[in-house]
Amino acid sequence: MGKLFGTDGIRGLANSSIMNVEVASKIGAIIGNKLKSLTSTKRVIIGKDTRLSSYMIENAITSGLLSSGMNVILTGPVPTPAISFLTRSMRCDIGIMISASHNEYIDNGIKFFDANGEKISDQLQYEIEHAYFNCKIDDFFCTPDAIGRAKRIEGMSDRYIEFVKRSFPQGKMLGGIRVVIDCANGANYKIAPDILWELGADIIVIGNEPNGVNINLNCGSTHPSILQQRVIETRADIGIALDGDGDRLIIVDEKGEIADGDQIITAIAMYLKDLDHLNSKYVVATIVSNLGMEKYLNQHGLELIRTDVGDKNVYEAMKKYNSSVGGEQSGHIIMKKFCTTGDGLISALNILSMMTTYNKKASEILNFFEKVPQYLSKIKFDTKPTVDISKDLNSIANEYLKKLPDSKIIIRKSGTENLIRLTIETNDKNYKEIEDEIISKVQAVLKNAGSL
Repeated sequence: MGKLFGTDGIRGLANSSIMNVEVASKIGAIIGNKLKSLTSTKRVIIGKDTRLSSYMIENAITSGLLSSGMNVILTGPVPTPAISFLTRSMRCDIGIMISASHNEYIDNGIKFFDANGEKISDQLQYEIEHAYFNCKIDDFFCTPDAIGRAKRIEGMSDRYIEFVKRSFPQGKMLGGIRVVIDCANGANYKIAPDILWELGADIIVIGNEPNGVNINLNCGSTHPSILQQRVIETRADIGIALDGDGDRLIIVDEKGEIADGDQIITAIAMYLKDLDHLNSKYVVATIVSNLGMEKYLNQHGLELIRTDVGDKNVYEAMKKYNSSVGGEQSGHIIMKKFCTTGDGLISALNILSMMTTYNKKASEILNFFEKVPQYLSKIKFDTKPTVDISKDLNSIANEYLKKLPDSKIIIRKSGTENLIRLTIETNDKNYKEIEDEIISKVQAVLKNAGSL
């Protein structure tokens, strides 16, 4: 059987074999057919980001859902966490977000949330894939009298704005704090500035002119250099960088220094600990998170739980360990009191709350630990491996860990792109020779698997 789902939903090049109108329409019909027998509401909510192909995918998946008898609410451009929230608040059976997150505009994807606003289960993903590869689309059509209706409802973003504002301490305002906000020309292009302005901040906005092809283009959480420059130029107190669908956050302090997800998670964990608002001693992050973070949390009575990459995996571990905060180095940060998925805006408001509570600068609350030097490499390949290479990659990592004690080596295949990510964390300055050897061995594995 083929595979549709990656680390975070379905994603691929727009108008390619994995992401086109036929794929989206068939997936919509499959989902609708599965859900309509389980629910009385038969209601689905769909959001999208600002990339050009989102209009096309939105129409296609809506058609599929209607053909199976489901009713569809269309929100227009909203961030991914808004769909998670709106699925719950609008009592929908499933929420769908059309986005390729931090990728360029040429890609697109589809993310799914269940009625609780959580990413759909692995079992449901499997059932969708099985139906997709083994059935025809008309197997899921309803009778003519049962075809669903679609309507676009204005004001959905306003509901989300009020929800996000409620995560900020009641009675507090951001007066006197100058914020540069980079919206990545994405789904938050209007929502994020509105929230910060309504909370009283002095705002400078960049990345808020989407045109369909400039989402994440030299802006946002994956390209913070312009934000750093603007923070320095405008003498701002803080810079906030979101990604195209608003589930990632990177912070730039008043000195122009970047704080990644690890530093932000640690800051929020320590803040909640200080307020006695932690549900447990556990903080959740992924295998990628820095060793320095783990050591710092341990020194302060907290324990880091590591998961595989993906905010879905993080959230599942947070539920298991009753953790209040978790996330990824890339900037997916989940505060379980408010969200079931990464929410860049809610996380940013918590950092701003810390600044007002302690009357401290961003640089004073975002550098809790000293990072173990981290070296990242990408090994690209042409086609997906014909066999499972995960054991080979783990074997290579374990082999070289013996040569780099007190270090971390991670070799993993990207869930969304044709590449292998190599991460080495070590204080050993002679790491480069080992890095080159690892890359050579990984390339040999890829060649044997028919990928090079």
